[in-house]
Amino acid sequence: MKELFSRSEMLLTCEGMEKLKAAKVVVLGLGGVGGSCAETLVRSGLGTIIIVDNDVVTPSNINRQIIATTETIGMRKTEAARQRLLAIHPECEVIVKDEFVLMNTLPEIIPEDVDYVIDCIDTVTAKLDVAEWCQEKRFPLISSMGAGNKLDPTKLVFMDVFDTSVCPLAKVMRRELKKRQVRSLAVLYSEEPSIKPVLNSPATSETLIESQLKPKRMTPGSVAFVPPVAGMMLAGFVVRKITGK
Repeated sequence: MKELFSRSEMLLTCEGMEKLKAAKVVVLGLGGVGGSCAETLVRSGLGTIIIVDNDVVTPSNINRQIIATTETIGMRKTEAARQRLLAIHPECEVIVKDEFVLMNTLPEIIPEDVDYVIDCIDTVTAKLDVAEWCQEKRFPLISSMGAGNKLDPTKLVFMDVFDTSVCPLAKVMRRELKKRQVRSLAVLYSEEPSIKPVLNSPATSETLIESQLKPKRMTPGSVAFVPPVAGMMLAGFVVRKITGK
């Protein structure tokens, strides 16, 4: 199996690869960002990954989610991801948590010996709970802000959430994190102004139905080349942290 990561070892060194092999990372959310993040971590040689999601693959996921194909529609996202990750790296320990991320489930989801937590969730309350919990437990955390309604992946940057601008999700996070006395949160966010999605196309009927089921949340538009890039960048950030590169 060593040959699988020989090209990575040329840059990360043998010592770095051993650190990755011994590391345990939690990826919260397996959508367009989280699915690509999880796969990039496993392709990098991560030893243990905990994947968390409570959703199923739908046809509207196919345009951007790496785990979504015509063959995985209807599958639990965690199971689709588990099969794909093990097909890439059979020796990786893939731990599945098929549940919602809530404050009262976080102690079960995130183990005490975690090396890094990556938040790829798309709901504000869950993101806030994760940030508050990780601050309390002193778990290293990086959080993805909004990747929907964006077209330019070159505008993605790492920053503390309290230094961000433009991103509507980051704005809400800043306000609510202050209320929870969370002092700092490393995030990946886009400096690109949000693009207003066109909702009068017949192709958006499924998206509109999904939005009607969640009246307080309008489903954003998305493309194949922004959320996956964000996921890869998050994985790269964590790989560099673990290996010291």
